[in-house]
Amino acid sequence: MFEEREKELKWKMLGWDCAIAAAALMAAFGLRIVLPGGDVEIDPLAHFSMLPVFLILMLFSLSYHGAYLSPINASFLEFTWSISRGLLMAIAGLLAIMFAMRIRYFSRGVLGLFSLMLFFGILSLRFYYIWMLNRSFRDQNNLYKVLIIGTGNRAIQLVKALRKNTARGIDIIGYIDPYSNKADVHLPESCVLGTTADIRAIFKCHVIDEVIIAITRSMFEDVEEIVHVCEQEGVKFRIMADFFDLQVARVSLGKIGDIPLLTLEPVALDESKLVVKRLIDFAFSAMCIVILLPLMAVVALAIKIDSKGPVFFVQERVGFRKRHFKMIKFRSMLDGSDAKIEELENLNEAEGPIFKISNDPRITSVGRFLRQSSLDELPQLFNILKGEMSLVGPRPMSVRDVELFDQSIQRKRFSVKPGLTCLWQVSGRSNLPFSKWLELDLDYIDHWNLFLDFKILLKTIPAVLSGEGAE
Repeated sequence: MFEEREKELKWKMLGWDCAIAAAALMAAFGLRIVLPGGDVEIDPLAHFSMLPVFLILMLFSLSYHGAYLSPINASFLEFTWSISRGLLMAIAGLLAIMFAMRIRYFSRGVLGLFSLMLFFGILSLRFYYIWMLNRSFRDQNNLYKVLIIGTGNRAIQLVKALRKNTARGIDIIGYIDPYSNKADVHLPESCVLGTTADIRAIFKCHVIDEVIIAITRSMFEDVEEIVHVCEQEGVKFRIMADFFDLQVARVSLGKIGDIPLLTLEPVALDESKLVVKRLIDFAFSAMCIVILLPLMAVVALAIKIDSKGPVFFVQERVGFRKRHFKMIKFRSMLDGSDAKIEELENLNEAEGPIFKISNDPRITSVGRFLRQSSLDELPQLFNILKGEMSLVGPRPMSVRDVELFDQSIQRKRFSVKPGLTCLWQVSGRSNLPFSKWLELDLDYIDHWNLFLDFKILLKTIPAVLSGEGAE
């Protein structure tokens, strides 16, 4: 459908943006030399060595702020605002990196000229694409011709979705009614061209790029002939996959041998982004372990001096896809306290499956400080290094708590790896009821992206320093 064109256009914009950035830097460098008061001693190699870093920052920032939306769905003013914010963030990121690395050879004059030319260059490109698409849509032959099978509510919903998500560029040439007695039904934009029996004549008389089947499951046998005709004519056909009342995040079609399989995924996780997330987890946890080893040694010594028992508290937790793993923490309670939880159930103050007691008598004096400062969580860096946990994700829950889940939706949290920190950690921690805790976990899962992880990590620092809600 039209998304193939949109995807191709997005990659073109990405490529041209990089080319414009390189050209803008060359032009800014040249102008800085020839303009009155120019600096002829500027080192070109030093400046261009920062270009790859800036391109990464620019593409990430522009994408995040919506500068790669299809020109079909975004106006020139929307692009202006998106590009302005995206470039400002990218330039701020570049300056931050240069400051951190103490890079002083970059000319401020070059940076200023480069920023202006890059902004107007990218904006001009978007203007060109909007103008080009508007011009092409005036010709009906350039529109994407869609034939819809069905005349009921699902067909009407499909047309509304096409208009909302693809805007212009789609031409609904008509509908096919599997049952002739419904041929007088009122439908948006076009009319009923005939019934299933008329399919060959309709293909002969009309230009059709794609057929979309929008009928109920009980009517599928009636469109078998349409499927065969589409195959013979070489026309793409699709099926509305909302057969069940599900909140599906991603739909895909695969094959096992010669058998096609339609996959409905309630959680959409981009595999390439998950690889990046794992690389970040591994590198960050390894670095933190090396840096924090002296601090962990001091904490271990304090635990040993304060009370009898092991330094670490190891508990079986439920992780990714309900696989169990051994989570490691610094011991903050008296040795053997975990085995006494059944005796204290009547003192539980928390709602839902979690267990919490204010001023828990089992917590040691050192343990109270460790919990308040979150230092007891540091050994979980080893779980992250092993791949059992991630830096960001729903907090791992004990087997006891999971067994008390009374709703299936509560187990959706196991569709991602558990994390060291999460939305719950930066939104009140232990002060939140379990229902809100679960709501935040599900919100994270449904809207996960790498930038969200980055924001949660940044918010974790003040949340830990304040100690609010830690118990």
